Amino acid sequence: MDSQEFFLRHSSGAQLYYRKMGTGSKVLLAFHGFGQDHQAYFAMEEKLGDQYTLYSFDLFYHGKSFWHHNQTALTKEFWRELMLEFFRAHKIERYSLAGFSMGGRFVLSTLEAFPDRVEDIVFIAPDGIKTSTWYSLATYPGFFRNWFRSFIVKPQGFTNLVNVMHRYKVVDKGILKFANTQMRTVKQRRRVFYTWTVFKPLKFNMKRVAHLLNAYEIPVQMFLGKHDKIMTEENMRRLLNRLEKYELVILNTGHNDLIEETAKAMAGPALAAT
Repeated sequence: MDSQEFFLRHSSGAQLYYRKMGTGSKVLLAFHGFGQDHQAYFAMEEKLGDQYTLYSFDLFYHGKSFWHHNQTALTKEFWRELMLEFFRAHKIERYSLAGFSMGGRFVLSTLEAFPDRVEDIVFIAPDGIKTSTWYSLATYPGFFRNWFRSFIVKPQGFTNLVNVMHRYKVVDKGILKFANTQMRTVKQRRRVFYTWTVFKPLKFNMKRVAHLLNAYEIPVQMFLGKHDKIMTEENMRRLLNRLEKYELVILNTGHNDLIEETAKAMAGPALAAT
């Protein structure tokens, strides 16, 4: 794979890492999910690298990117400033956007900042359309935030709570699996807490988002997993029902394999809208 790596360094001390891949004439900015890094889009470069030049980012608290202060929230204005520097550095005017899970928040942030530059969007089980209960609790001021912070060094309380809630079918297996795989070490739990809290300002009004997509006639493809219990079609309807035109594709997979399966689907025959 022929690729180049870059660091975008901000005066605040924040550092955004990304890798340029592919040789296609269209530009695609790609944002990964929680616990991943830029490598999550290697499958897309393999399948679509002749159509796109991909810029795959490491989001803050992941990979080689660095957030300068854990008590400073990542605002939409700061993200817009970073993206402007990125566009200037690579002389990019128009581009497509792809976001998986947590990366959906960065697609939405970029859309809101530069709707006139977006050619099309590929949502892959995106976060940001419906906020999860866990995200709301972790970022709520006062008691709940301190409660979540305590789990960094004493995780047993969180594990017990999730197990009990799963037993009574309050949460599904996806949350249980997340707790078992992404909160095993202090480093992992710290990343969970600070990702949730630092990214708190990245919230979106679906009426406004739909207005931008409709007004600028931005094509939208939404890829979801048939067996994904985290990002469901029901949750996505908060946006999709407001769009004048979109393409919804349900793939026979769960949450974790969606980028690879989406790349296969995009490289295959033309897809019919659902």
